[in-house]
Amino acid sequence: INGLFGKRLGKGTVSVVGPGAIGLSFLTAVLIFFDLVGRPPAERIFEKEIFVWVVSGSFKTVVGYQIDPLSMVMVLVVTGVSFLIHIYSVGYMHDDPGFTRYFTYLNLFVFMMLNLVLANNFLLMFVGWEGVGLCSYLLIGFWFKRPSANAAAIKAFVVNRVGDFGFALGIFGVFFLFNSVEFETIFANAPSVAGTTFHFLSWEVD
Repeated sequence: INGLFGKRLGKGTVSVVGPGAIGLSFLTAVLIFFDLVGRPPAERIFEKEIFVWVVSGSFKTVVGYQIDPLSMVMVLVVTGVSFLIHIYSVGYMHDDPGFTRYFTYLNLFVFMMLNLVLANNFLLMFVGWEGVGLCSYLLIGFWFKRPSANAAAIKAFVVNRVGDFGFALGIFGVFFLFNSVEFETIFANAPSVAGTTFHFLSWEVD
């Protein structure tokens, strides 16, 4: 809403929509948290597949999300802290000409963080990771007319690419070993390969 219509709606609406969306997310997270606490430990997990994303031969992955105790802790941290940041930013950024653009970036940042911590597979988790990296670049370089901001944004972008390589390599390794990127499949089969050695990205030189 802020990204598409923010300039037409004005700062007043942007300052309600931006923090309001995150506040509602935090409230929802709190309600889900207490619902999980009231359930037996074995039932404290919920998974929802939205749609099939990638299919290639026997490989299939989906856009799906998983709620469990670990992900709920992260969701509470992400939405709770982000809500406070949004509230503070309303006053801090009030006179900035890029007010609408700032809240668009900040909302997108939270959305990507939630994808990162709620994804039910490594591929969607990687999308969330990439989104967080993109939003970091946009926010660090928000005042793009300042050379120092541009330099810092480029540095963050380059460092994130190093993390991308390691993350992608890990995903390839997991897929090579389990033929899946779904958390449920991987965790169920992990005990069967514990302590074994496998060769990944190896080659012979004559």
